[in-house]
Amino acid sequence: MAKVTIYTRKMCGFCSAAKSLLNKKKVSYKEHDATFDPALKKEMIQKSNGAATFPQIFIGELHIGGCDDLMALERAGKLDQLLKA
Repeated sequence: MAKVTIYTRKMCGFCSAAKSLLNKKKVSYKEHDATFDPALKKEMIQKSNGAATFPQIFIGELHIGGCDDLMALERAGKLDQLLKA
């Protein structure tokens, strides 16, 4: 299974929804809570080519985007393929 990384912040409904989908699929992921860590937020923005909203999700080295992007991949039936890579 591919390595999944998600940058989150506290009290973020989109972060919760993205993590809920990953949990439902029994996908383990590394979470970086950037709520109070400006260095982590800067790292996230650099890795995501300027995306500053939460969450930002990566499968392997591939930047997926945010929660809406993750959900769109799931609806299109493409998320499982990416996770298996």
